[in-house]
Amino acid sequence: QVQVVESGGGLVQAGGSLRLSCAASGSILSIDAMGWYRQAPGKQRELVAVITSGGTTNYADSVKGRFTISRDNAKNTVYLQMNTLKPEDTAVYYCNARGRRRLGVPYDTWGQGTQVTVSS
Repeated sequence: QVQVVESGGGLVQAGGSLRLSCAASGSILSIDAMGWYRQAPGKQRELVAVITSGGTTNYADSVKGRFTISRDNAKNTVYLQMNTLKPEDTAVYYCNARGRRRLGVPYDTWGQGTQVTVSS
């Protein structure tokens, strides 16, 4: 089993910053990519940012220049630094990790989510 646990959400005023963390644990052989997704009320879950094991990143257009994803491979942890937050960033943020467990079995695991609320 592989688990991911998010932390760092909360309430912040528009223009403020938050840093989310996500740690993966369990029978991990490799992590191919870790990423952050978000889901606002009444909307579909959408990609925010993803980072591969090689360090390649991809961002949603709406967060480019404001959010930065980084990764500590030794700790199986990914971070999302969110600056210049806007009310439209309000959502539940989910962490995802995918790769292979021991014996080469693939996994694609989601965390339970952390709420980010940006007040205007």
